[in-house]
Amino acid sequence: MLYAIQGTGNGHLSRAVDIIPKLRQYGELDLFVSGAQAEIPLPYPVKYRSKGLSFYFGKSGGINFYKTFQRNSSKDVVKEINQFPAEKYDLIVNDFEPISAWAARKKEVPIIGLSHQSALLSKKAPKPKVIDPFGEWLLRNYAPVDKYVGFHFEEYDKNIFTPVVRSAITNAKRKDKGHYTVYLPAYDDKKLVALFMKFPSVRWHIFSKHTTQPYHLGKISVYPVSGDDFVASVVSSTGVLCGAGFETPAEVLYLNKKLLVVPMKGQYEQKCNAVALKKLGVPVLKKVRRKSFKRIEKWLDSDDRITIAYPDVAGKAVERLMKKAGNQQSVSKTDY
Repeated sequence: MLYAIQGTGNGHLSRAVDIIPKLRQYGELDLFVSGAQAEIPLPYPVKYRSKGLSFYFGKSGGINFYKTFQRNSSKDVVKEINQFPAEKYDLIVNDFEPISAWAARKKEVPIIGLSHQSALLSKKAPKPKVIDPFGEWLLRNYAPVDKYVGFHFEEYDKNIFTPVVRSAITNAKRKDKGHYTVYLPAYDDKKLVALFMKFPSVRWHIFSKHTTQPYHLGKISVYPVSGDDFVASVVSSTGVLCGAGFETPAEVLYLNKKLLVVPMKGQYEQKCNAVALKKLGVPVLKKVRRKSFKRIEKWLDSDDRITIAYPDVAGKAVERLMKKAGNQQSVSKTDY
């Protein structure tokens, strides 16, 4: 069995850390990671790695499409798909990873999606009032699968589970040291600093993909993205301002911290997430700019928090996936 993981961003790898031991209970498992934008190391041996199809963050709230197209060669991608040994596996479990997905389709190997993006394939998942045809097409065709088990903020459908919250969060001691943690990878940290300077009494921890060295200005601290440092900041924060991705908002909700989200420009998945979060009562900001001052100030002054329980669902999700694959007999855990 192969577990193929999208490595663009940290969320997929964070979830994989808890999913891998569950998959190993069903037999021998190889790992494939593609993408080049994650900072979280995977504590398991990875058999295959690929640059894959990586999206690169810009500095003004969206994807840097020039850099994305510049660094993604369609010829190389097609070559990787043709050469990937999908036929070696009786099942591919896919977390929105395109190389193995298209190789599996070409070589007619069974493939099942296990991702947040899979949950968005359901008609019952929250969507914006104005549907983005290209966004919908991308969800279905970026990493096509035969069947799926998905994760979302709520169980909107029978094959959708609540989030897998990583053990680094569930095992952490929650504190409130009075600061606010910021993770907006599609924004330039200098622009964020200029805005947050307007709140001189507030302490901010900004984690940025656009800096390699930490620096401090007044009560604002800017850090390069680091898994351990980011977790430490989040669990000891008063609140978190972040993109409308999936894993980070889910972790903040689990911790019962204040949450404000900003969907990334041109990212349909994040628009869908923003709709779901808004229905839960989470405030949503369209953009981070000077005009956002009053909305951010209102959020800072409020103590509104969403109370929601996220149980450990990793084992149940993998069990459901194996039933879909026709493998209903659990085998004993193997030592690796």
